[in-house]
Order: sequence, then structure tokens, then C-alpha cells
Amino acid sequence: MNTTVRMKRTLLAPCGINCRVCIAFLREKNKCLGCRIDTAMKPVTRSRCIIKNCSQKKNLQFCFACRTFPCQRMKQMDKRYRTKYGMSVIENLEHMKKSGVREYLTNETHWSSVKNISL
Repeated sequence: MNTTVRMKRTLLAPCGINCRVCIAFLREKNKCLGCRIDTAMKPVTRSRCIIKNCSQKKNLQFCFACRTFPCQRMKQMDKRYRTKYGMSVIENLEHMKKSGVREYLTNETHWSSVKNISL
């Protein structure tokens, strides 16, 4: 039985984070529905996210399309995520830029099924 679930592009944040593995998305209380979902119930932290707001202001789907990528904010975020979670948002974005978002989503879905993470 094939239990692979395709990951939705809407759950891929402009900064390169897979919302499905983000702690804010996974928590029970004050759950975030993802950076791209517009709802009145969105957490304050998402409303104030400088990187998300910057991408919206510049009308960019992903930060890799910005002429200043990776900016200082992305570098700071990348350092924090490397330390805390062992992953790089800059590497994610570079992979998306090189291979395309569709290929990246396919790999994220495959990785999640290998790691037995429910998408």
C-alpha cells in the first residue's frame, strides 16, 4: 500500500522552511497553519515575521529570488536553525533554486516518508 502524501507548496515558507516539520505547525495550542495561509487566527509571530513580510513586500514567492539572497537576516536565521535543528534554510533555498520547487517538494515528501513523519 502506497502511503505517500504529496506535500503542498503552500506549506513551504518563503524562507525555505517546510511548515510540516516546524514546531509552530506541530504544536496543539496556538497552532500555526503555515506562512502562506491567510487566516484571522494566525499567530502573532507569523504576522511579525520579518523575512515573510520582506518577501511579501518584494512580491517574491521565495527568498532565493531576491537580489540580496542570502541577506543578513537569512544568515542569522540559518545559523540559528543549523544549531537548533541541524538544518540549513539557505541550503534548502539553494536546492529549490537549482532543482526547482517541485523537485524540492518531491524530496521533502520522500524524506518525510523515510523518516516516518506524517505529512
